[in-house]
Amino acid sequence: MSKNKPLQKLELTWIGKGEEPKLEPRILIENPEYSYGDPNTENMLIHGDNLLALKALEQDYAGKIKCIYIDPPYNTGNAFEHYDDGIEHSLWLNLIKPRLTLLRNLLTDDGSIWISIDDDESHYLKVLCDEVFGRKNFVSNVIWEKKYAPQNDAKWFSDSHDHILVYAKNKETWRPNLLSRTEEMNSIYKNPDNDPRGVWASDNLSVKTYSKNNDYTIITPAGKSYNPPSSRCWVVSKTKFEELVNDNRIWFGKDGQGMPRLKRFLSDVKDGKVTKTIWQRVEVGDNQDAKREVKIFNNINIFATPKPEKLIERVVYLASNKGDIVLDSFLGSGTTAAVAHKMGRKYIGIELGEHAKTHCFPRLKAVVDGEQGGISKAIEWNGGGGFKFYTLAPSLLKQDKFGNLVINQEYNADMLAAAMAKQEGFKYQPDEHTYWKQGKSSEHDYIFTTTQFLTVEALEVIHDEMQTGESLLICCKAFQGACQGKYGNITIKKIPQMLLGRCEFGRDDYSLNIINMPTSSEQDSLDLQDQQDIEDVSVQQILDKDKTVKKKNNDTLSLFD
Repeated sequence: MSKNKPLQKLELTWIGKGEEPKLEPRILIENPEYSYGDPNTENMLIHGDNLLALKALEQDYAGKIKCIYIDPPYNTGNAFEHYDDGIEHSLWLNLIKPRLTLLRNLLTDDGSIWISIDDDESHYLKVLCDEVFGRKNFVSNVIWEKKYAPQNDAKWFSDSHDHILVYAKNKETWRPNLLSRTEEMNSIYKNPDNDPRGVWASDNLSVKTYSKNNDYTIITPAGKSYNPPSSRCWVVSKTKFEELVNDNRIWFGKDGQGMPRLKRFLSDVKDGKVTKTIWQRVEVGDNQDAKREVKIFNNINIFATPKPEKLIERVVYLASNKGDIVLDSFLGSGTTAAVAHKMGRKYIGIELGEHAKTHCFPRLKAVVDGEQGGISKAIEWNGGGGFKFYTLAPSLLKQDKFGNLVINQEYNADMLAAAMAKQEGFKYQPDEHTYWKQGKSSEHDYIFTTTQFLTVEALEVIHDEMQTGESLLICCKAFQGACQGKYGNITIKKIPQMLLGRCEFGRDDYSLNIINMPTSSEQDSLDLQDQQDIEDVSVQQILDKDKTVKKKNNDTLSLFD
């Protein structure tokens, strides 16, 4: 390979890749009307655009989320009541990728993400996740049996399963919990020889991987000879085998003539079992179970695509422990939050639609009150705890009548201070005694935001109160020229000028407002050179009111500006 030739890598490429938005780090505002239960709870229900909400969480929760489960719109082309679900592949990937990037940042080093998807985008999503999380961190593709009865009106095959893609933040250190052993599993263990070590089950003593040292003849107590089956060998060496015989860990049958088998005691096996990659509906529920569960909380406006609590219970059980934080940024009807609450996990749920109030809130309220649906009886849930309901603050800057960006008048002094702390990477934590210590980025580095005109005299007062080694960033609307550079440990920045160009202020919606592409009749009406394929049409142009498409210097139209 030439030294000047750039190193190539395998990756998925699509129209618009790399044009990711500059997100504004918003603050979260609690809405007490929809908060419920324990006032000291750390559980969060966030109503707002999930991309902005994830950005809002990044500063405080980076590296702290143990388990993420998401159930994004599947891009099936069907119009659901609660999600507009149907989009061209490139746009779908552009909407998913920045969310996955932020979600990865939130995971703990031993955390994992579980993504429900169907065949329409599962393979694209797999390659995209390989890029975001690293192919080496791919754990498995779980198959969930979501339907029982076949669809007789299906043109080709009756769709009966979904995928759950599983990725670890670091596969080398991540391990799933073991599923609890069942009575059926334990029933195979017996004790026909009254071994004082308890019940046991016999296991095959031969293996496929051949080793000459482990290929020998075994003589049973009754004098019968056995050799390993053809092309196989014994699992242990002859010396080790003799040790096992002396320890009464080899079973030759009641008459001493049987093929030698290894005794495995129930006391020696793992406390649970490793999960398999096919999850049947009898184990974890199906779509009908899920719809029955959500009807309890809203039987008038039934959520279209819920997941059963038993399915989410398995994910949460495998991927977290009590006290860990579970996050779902496509909360839907609230199943993940409800299950995490019942299982003693902390949780963060994000939902854009009004069903954050019409579905998620009443469901979680009922969970706190001890509802007995879903997994409640199986895990003996009796209620308790609480959650807080948050909304995203409006954009910090907005345009005035002249088109200039100015501080949003909806921000009061506290909101502005909190927003500026987040913008500058400080943790908003006002000091009880020192007014200018509103937040800190380290032990001795502080931030102070004020809308008042900063004078030299006021700056001197602050400087005199500062201790040796302390530094301060002051964000203000205006200041005397003599203030700039007066003290080496004080930096002064002017708002809003200091924020311009950082991010997309004034944009409140990065949602998956997925549209159905034009029908053939609509496509024919578009003035496209050489009858270009619909994938070459700019989505923004399709959304324009006049539905017109302009030619760009006779070049092929890009999907994105």
